[in-house]
Amino acid sequence: MRQLELLAPAGNKDIAIQAILHGADAVYMGATSHGARRKAANSVDDIRRTVDFAHIFRAKVYVTVNTIIFEKELKVAERLITDLYHAGVDAIIVQDMGILRMDIPPIELHASTQCDIRTPEKAKFLQDVGFSQLVLPRELTLEEIRKMSESVTIPLESFIHGALCVSYSGRCHASFATCGRSANRGECAQLCRLPYTLTDSSGKIITKDKHLLSLRDLNTSDILPQLADAGVSSFKIEGRLKEASYVKNTVASYRRVIDKLISDNPEKYERSSFGVSEISFNPELSKSFNRGFTHYFINSRRPKNIISPDTPKSLGEPITDISRLNSGDGISFFDSNGTYTGAMVNGVQGNRILTSKPVNIPRGAEIHRTFDRVWDKEMQRETAVRKIGVNITLDDGGVTACDEKGCLIRIPLDCTRDIAKKKMDYSSIFSKLGNTPYRLLHFESKLDSSVFIPAGELTDVRRRAIVALDQANLSTYPYSYRRKEDMEAKYMTDRLDFRDNVANSLAEKFYREHGVKEMEHAIETEVPARRSGKRLMTTRHCILRELGLCKKEKGLGNYSEPLKLHTGKESFNLEFNCRDCEMHLLG
Repeated sequence: MRQLELLAPAGNKDIAIQAILHGADAVYMGATSHGARRKAANSVDDIRRTVDFAHIFRAKVYVTVNTIIFEKELKVAERLITDLYHAGVDAIIVQDMGILRMDIPPIELHASTQCDIRTPEKAKFLQDVGFSQLVLPRELTLEEIRKMSESVTIPLESFIHGALCVSYSGRCHASFATCGRSANRGECAQLCRLPYTLTDSSGKIITKDKHLLSLRDLNTSDILPQLADAGVSSFKIEGRLKEASYVKNTVASYRRVIDKLISDNPEKYERSSFGVSEISFNPELSKSFNRGFTHYFINSRRPKNIISPDTPKSLGEPITDISRLNSGDGISFFDSNGTYTGAMVNGVQGNRILTSKPVNIPRGAEIHRTFDRVWDKEMQRETAVRKIGVNITLDDGGVTACDEKGCLIRIPLDCTRDIAKKKMDYSSIFSKLGNTPYRLLHFESKLDSSVFIPAGELTDVRRRAIVALDQANLSTYPYSYRRKEDMEAKYMTDRLDFRDNVANSLAEKFYREHGVKEMEHAIETEVPARRSGKRLMTTRHCILRELGLCKKEKGLGNYSEPLKLHTGKESFNLEFNCRDCEMHLLG
């Protein structure tokens, strides 16, 4: 059977623990440096504490070291990875191939989505050089994922929910070229969320001040079975910069979906961690931050309505019945000028919403609740417990405990014994597992009914049994290690350009040893960056298709190329590769 993994984001230790309590099989988080979300950094000590908690449930902890690494930083990154290995981390998520030439322990390596794994050939190469899991690009269709799965034997990881990068990950250099902030260094300026005006070569305005690159958020909750059938094993939620309530809600939502998928297909799938999460709220994905939802390219090479053109802000939860609103809620709507605006709710009178400031809500406007006061109050509480089932047997020689992970321990019964004056029920003693991570599934006493043992002494035996179970769990934790690198594996091309992100001598050495003869260095090694004529972004999202002007469908439009995007002081030329349905932003 194939193990399915629900992989949750964690900006810090506390959020990581909440993700695990709410049902995550694994979490991913940043370390002190070299993570693609610089603002989501964590100390090695905090990561170690997360590992200690996660491993109780056989949940895994992955750490992102997925930026490009400059030459002067190689030793720092090498020491960091070594420290993470000794902290018990299960794997590191990698972009820079220089890591494969560092002097590091044999920690498992996962290829980040920043590695731009768009072809089966690239997937096969990364498997051959020692990666144990591949994080697929967000742009793939189900059929493309299936072809990836057929080309490798290692698990495939796919994003299932959250914010979408409009560019192929690892291939966006617009932020660095314009602002000096590199997406490959965890500092993306998010130019894709800005409003743009689209003009043709004559200056004609095709559309004005629209968020033409701002994608809706991914939501695959209704098509997870298709993703699993295509070969996805690790289901990844985006959001290392999101708050705890977002992580709780999305993890709990997808836990239900994946559990149903497993229960419907017990001969095909099994869960990759242990313990049952009891949730105190009803998960609803629309309650958390979202820009509206899309499947993106999963079902079609030519989807439409994948952007949120009028605002990059959260659209929250659509409200069709205003009586559902509570005092203190936040609402948003488009006013008569088409501006996305909001207000706090003071109350509802009939068909009127009373707000904390004067606002003009147009008749028929769609109201979105972007802050649910009651929901938020609930989410600030402890909303989940997770327990591992354990069976306990008491007999004349001792106590045997076996948990659902298969950990089995035996504690000798060195207790005071007396003659029982009545039939004893010892199950209540062993069911009191309190704040431990265990819950009693089944208790059996094989003691002679005439034997009496003081409750206090059995309580001490129960405590020692739980300690022994914890120790057995830690001593039998099944670590995986780095796969062997096939030095005969050849890279798909013998030439690399700046978009392949080679930023140090170790990465250059790696590629040369695998057949690359010519390579440019990463654009981030140039200060200032040369941007003229360079392809700063490549995306499957096509503005023409979104605006109903697709050349394949409509032919040549009433405009002259090249088209340009303008925002503030910045402008980009657009180039369209209609054969492959790609759009390029040029400096």
